[in-house]
Amino acid sequence: MPYEGEFAQYKPLKRLVESERVKKLLGSYKIRNKEDCLSGIQTLQPIKIQTGDWIPNWIISIDGSHAEVDIRNGFPGAEASYVTVASVLLDVAKMQELDQQRPVNPKEFKKIEEAESIDCALPGCNVIYDGEKSAKDSLRRSVFEVFSSVRMWSDGESLLDTYESLLKYKPTTERSQQCPYDENCAENRDYLRDNGRYNCSCELALPLYSTDALRIHERMNPEGTNGAIFSEIMQVWERVWMVHILRTLEARKLLSILPRLAIVLDGSLAVFGQPAWISQAIYKEVSRINTVAKQAKGGKDILLIGVEKTGTFVEHFENLDRRENGSLGFFPCQSVGLLTDSYIKQNIIFSDSTRLYGAATYFGRKFFYKTKSGARIVATLPFLADDHRDLTRAEISQYPRLSDAVGLLDKLVSSRFPNALVPLVSANAEAAIPLRLGNKVLENLAKELMAAN
Repeated sequence: MPYEGEFAQYKPLKRLVESERVKKLLGSYKIRNKEDCLSGIQTLQPIKIQTGDWIPNWIISIDGSHAEVDIRNGFPGAEASYVTVASVLLDVAKMQELDQQRPVNPKEFKKIEEAESIDCALPGCNVIYDGEKSAKDSLRRSVFEVFSSVRMWSDGESLLDTYESLLKYKPTTERSQQCPYDENCAENRDYLRDNGRYNCSCELALPLYSTDALRIHERMNPEGTNGAIFSEIMQVWERVWMVHILRTLEARKLLSILPRLAIVLDGSLAVFGQPAWISQAIYKEVSRINTVAKQAKGGKDILLIGVEKTGTFVEHFENLDRRENGSLGFFPCQSVGLLTDSYIKQNIIFSDSTRLYGAATYFGRKFFYKTKSGARIVATLPFLADDHRDLTRAEISQYPRLSDAVGLLDKLVSSRFPNALVPLVSANAEAAIPLRLGNKVLENLAKELMAAN
């Protein structure tokens, strides 16, 4: 790394270009030629699908955002992260009425939305709560406190209750987890999970939290930025909040509204990183609730859709849609591409593993859909039965309510952004933090709050 004001010279670049080792390494990379890429669509075999005419009464969309800011507390590199997860309830009937009156007044459109959010500031490097001994312990405590304080219904279960219902699914046979206090632990014991806040069994009796089982704190960087772990926290809150909504409806005996409700989640139906174990717990809990919901009169499978805006699958779908002359439009409209494990590993995420793609991280399976208007959507539908998890094959029956899902996607495409959906545009508007202006505002907020304390 150069010093401040020092600029890179051409000498290292010349050395790299002339290096035999570099030439050998670059020369050994596997390169897919144009014919390989074009054969992908032949392998995928787009399926022309009959779209459903089902329209929900309501759509709940969920999206999150986080922004890290510098904190001036006397320690170098001090950092905090503002995390927000927004959920927006859209009245679909009113949305359709407005759609017939284009152009739509934005003020009128806002009236069909109801939004709520989880908003918090989390400590990062060199930010320590009173009573705590490290930034890591401060982060552990703050994550637990946010889980404890959030609930959909004022007298209903908390987000922590929902999380702890998922924690019960975590296998006890997996590899042990080190005590969060590691070198400060008097007896160097393993972490023993439990519910709520409790004390370590060693002589120090230090506080432990059920949320420690997420293991997010283990990746905390004590000497630099921690954007990656704040992203993990955000994705957990987005997905646990979705389960929280379903469990609250169940507790209130309102599962009968699910045939009239769709839930759209930003990103794939998966959890990555340290807390990946919770993805399989979500699969089991959503499947359980789905079974209960289907027993009701007129019961249907839950319609839950994860939608990806960026990434390798989005890029691959764009390549499939590209003609030989470079123009777009090759993939047929109102057609789906159903992905198998072998297709993903041969064309999108190279792997020679015998383990099915996403086995430890996904609670749904992906598909490509090109809408009636030509928008390309990379979406995920949930696993609601064991058969849905079999990625060695890809059949319509393995995608619950696929016809209803693609029919809904046709109706939800937004003209404001390429390949965008109205519910996620609304949720993102509630959650997104403007990078330039937002960071300055949040930094000033941090200064004011710290001065007040």
